Amino acid sequence: MPGTVLYDLDHTLIDCDSDHEWGAFLADAGAVDAADYRARNQAFYDDYRSGALDARAYLDFVLEPLAALAPERLAALRARFLATRIRGALRPKAQRLLAADRAAGRRQLIVTSTCAFIAAPIAELLGVPTLIAPTPEERDGRCTGRLADGPCFGADKPRRVREWAQRAGVTLGETWGYSDSFNDLPLLEFVDHPAAVDPDPTLRSHAERRGWPILSLGA
Repeated sequence: MPGTVLYDLDHTLIDCDSDHEWGAFLADAGAVDAADYRARNQAFYDDYRSGALDARAYLDFVLEPLAALAPERLAALRARFLATRIRGALRPKAQRLLAADRAAGRRQLIVTSTCAFIAAPIAELLGVPTLIAPTPEERDGRCTGRLADGPCFGADKPRRVREWAQRAGVTLGETWGYSDSFNDLPLLEFVDHPAAVDPDPTLRSHAERRGWPILSLGA
């Protein structure tokens, strides 16, 4: 296998932050207390952009409606969310990058802090077979409101990739990595070939100093 590619998801392969967008969608759909949920959702997103996010507290917030809503309603909401908020956010240039890496025979993994309840069907839409993401714990077909594993944010990402490789019995080989966010510097420092994708100012500055490629996968 000629190497492994690690992709961030939000604002890298798609044109939105899917976790944040899911929160907005739930508020729009009347599935949560709209005013309170919007305010909390935005506060966590602001923390993410400033580098102050408490990843576990945010995941507790994301898991609340997954535990509170009936599985059938959640499934219907997620299907509508994917149709109305995600399909239009898929980036054609990102899909071409994925296709090129696939044609080169590279192992492909999405490594994201976005909850797997949301990230897994997006990874499927993108044709990426392996997802590393925080996974909700389920019991009797219903989310318990807890995680089955743990966060996948910042320094968690390379650790989770190494743990996955060990469990799967695979050798990563030569590695490539793509992300838009300075929060993913640990992941980009981990790989042999990092690239900044439509980067935020902090990541752009870091990439310029290190001589990393800076790509645009947006429209």
